Amino acid sequence: MKRVVITGLGAITPIGISVDEFWQSLVNGISGAAPITKFDTSKFKTKFACELKGFDPLNHIEKAEARKYDFFTQYALISVEEAVKNANINFETLNKNRIGVIWGSGNGGINTFQQQVTEFAQGDGTPRFSPFFIPKMIVDIASGVISIKYGLRGINYTTVSACATSNTAIIDAFNYIRWGKADMMITGGSEAPITESSVGGFNASKALSTLNENPQIASRPFDTNRDGFVMGEGAGAIILESYEHAIKRNAPIIAEIAGGGMAADAYHLTGTHPEGEGAYLGMLAALEDANISANEIDYLNTHATSTPQGDTSELKAVERVFGRQSKLNISATKSMTGHLLGAAGAVEAIACIKAVQSNIIPPTINSVDIEPEFKDIFNLTLHQSQQRQVNYAMSNTFGFGGHIATTIFKKFQP
Repeated sequence: MKRVVITGLGAITPIGISVDEFWQSLVNGISGAAPITKFDTSKFKTKFACELKGFDPLNHIEKAEARKYDFFTQYALISVEEAVKNANINFETLNKNRIGVIWGSGNGGINTFQQQVTEFAQGDGTPRFSPFFIPKMIVDIASGVISIKYGLRGINYTTVSACATSNTAIIDAFNYIRWGKADMMITGGSEAPITESSVGGFNASKALSTLNENPQIASRPFDTNRDGFVMGEGAGAIILESYEHAIKRNAPIIAEIAGGGMAADAYHLTGTHPEGEGAYLGMLAALEDANISANEIDYLNTHATSTPQGDTSELKAVERVFGRQSKLNISATKSMTGHLLGAAGAVEAIACIKAVQSNIIPPTINSVDIEPEFKDIFNLTLHQSQQRQVNYAMSNTFGFGGHIATTIFKKFQP
């Protein structure tokens, strides 16, 4: 099978509106959590989230064009634009029939759906829906719009596996290239979930932190006082190419994707398996796919959302796969970005790729009182980033419904 390399990255996150800004914030341990500004939270249990800051879509998209798209599609387009630029791509010189898009989103245009239904419910019963309502809402529209913008006629669809969505998209894109079905794929994910319905819904399921008095430290993975995740928004875009294709066009190769594994907890509607059975199987599958052993992984970016059961079950799975070894650096970057739901895998993949490229492990911030069972057996890279050789990095993502997707990235060697 063909080797698959990474040649471009793009990011829009609560801690940076570009890959460079995002990475510097990660390395410096910056939290993106703050009071919600998008709606009145006075009656909500949770009043904060990791919103984008200093972001204006009209700096990137014409107003007439932007009104056709929900925020999640806008985020997708803008992150992809950065990735394409960084990859030095001139699509007019390439075979666009062999370039595709596999993009992920867990919720799609939930803001559009809420807005349109609310306006209808508050009206006199006359249906006055926008002609853009359906295309703004449907979850697959971002992949379609990306292909339309660049004229890409290759493989095109959207993955949905809740919070494992973006990793699922990356794995699928990786497979199509190494199978020889495509030369290049644009992949990643975007999410714009900070709405009344999303926050209210996750509050109802008791999944969100309610540490309203100090939101910046609310996302505290592995801490005994954690009380739920902090919602985030944004997008991450990754350009994958076959090694031969990248070399032929003299592309800037950042890293290589080594493998991916998928599995299922087959346990509960929203909760993870107590022993992390699906996580264990997903990591093993990724290692087998990459044809490496567990002790070759230098860095693990955990799913670690800061929920009581989820964090513990994941660490149990990590112990089963890796044992009690000090060589492995672990961190939970959601402590800074919050949980971007369907976009989490893409943004955290970028964190792993940058770690491989720069030999820096981003930290886990906010976590102080670590679960006693794991306190002395894992290097959780607490509070400060750490410099070290990173040849292989693994990224875990898990979603409601028991979906598991794990990716592995490695340092590029010609």
